Amino acid sequence: MIGLPELRQQIDQIEHDLEQRLPQLSEQDALESFRVEFLGRKGRIPQLFKQMGQVDAEFRGEAGRLINELKQRATADFEERDLANRTTLRQRQLVSDQVDLSLPGVHRALGHLHPMTIVQREIESIFMKMGFDVATGPEIETEYYNFEALNIPADHPARADWDTYYIGETHLLRPHTSPVQIRVMEQTEPPVRVICPGRCYRRDTQDATHSPVFHQIELLWVEEGLSLAHLKYVLEIFTNEFFGEGYEMLFSGDFFPFTEPSVQVHIKAPDATDWLEIMGAGMVHPAVLTAVGYDAEKYTGFAFGLGIERMAMLRYGIDDIRTFLTNDLRFIKQFS
Repeated sequence: MIGLPELRQQIDQIEHDLEQRLPQLSEQDALESFRVEFLGRKGRIPQLFKQMGQVDAEFRGEAGRLINELKQRATADFEERDLANRTTLRQRQLVSDQVDLSLPGVHRALGHLHPMTIVQREIESIFMKMGFDVATGPEIETEYYNFEALNIPADHPARADWDTYYIGETHLLRPHTSPVQIRVMEQTEPPVRVICPGRCYRRDTQDATHSPVFHQIELLWVEEGLSLAHLKYVLEIFTNEFFGEGYEMLFSGDFFPFTEPSVQVHIKAPDATDWLEIMGAGMVHPAVLTAVGYDAEKYTGFAFGLGIERMAMLRYGIDDIRTFLTNDLRFIKQFS
């Protein structure tokens, strides 16, 4: 049997431990462990209730009252400590999260478009305002779309391994965007007005003016009654829009398998003495029109292709094509 004095002694010891340890518990994990130790299902205070059966019957009422009072005080003290800890933690968070509105903000620099992107979008905009659509196609092409449909014979130097990147026996990385023109004509009845921008690949040794990877924009217009005069008119509009007023234009004879006649296009600035070649052009070869199912006796067309890198170099006075590939932010930030 357990006497009331012995039970009081246990209660006094628990109260003493509560008074000594509870105020020191500022961390929530330690406070929770303390609660389990004293008020948990197997804690010290619940264990006192289990001893009630061993207390003399005449003292059980008093013993129950004392243990209940201990439990109530312990619960109240624990809740008070818990609230104090949470309040302190909240105050610390408020202090750490404070923002000094008098401090200057952190500057977040805006990104810049690459000069190649700027020039390509400008060229596309000029031709779209003239009624041309933008068409794209695959960068890995078949020999048919890249050569045969463009009237390039099997013995043409451009089909040699040293000039073209082949992938297998019949596929290659396109060296120009002309295959897109063939694909468009196969799916569209005249009239056709498209520009074809895209990345191209050739076995060029990289230097200041050559790159194995470059970008082109080609134009195609097929309709009844078109002539070189229409080609020159479109190019004059483009030159005035892109370079400015006052430029002169000159055509010189050339040869391309997919155009007949073929020309090189030269321009001269108002204050310059030298002519500058900017693109190849010409009337679409009848064999190309026939290959896509067009009536070459009824329809004529013209096409030209220009290098976007070359246009950007002329626009911004850049003398090395490799500059576009350096990813140097000091270079890119100059453009907007």
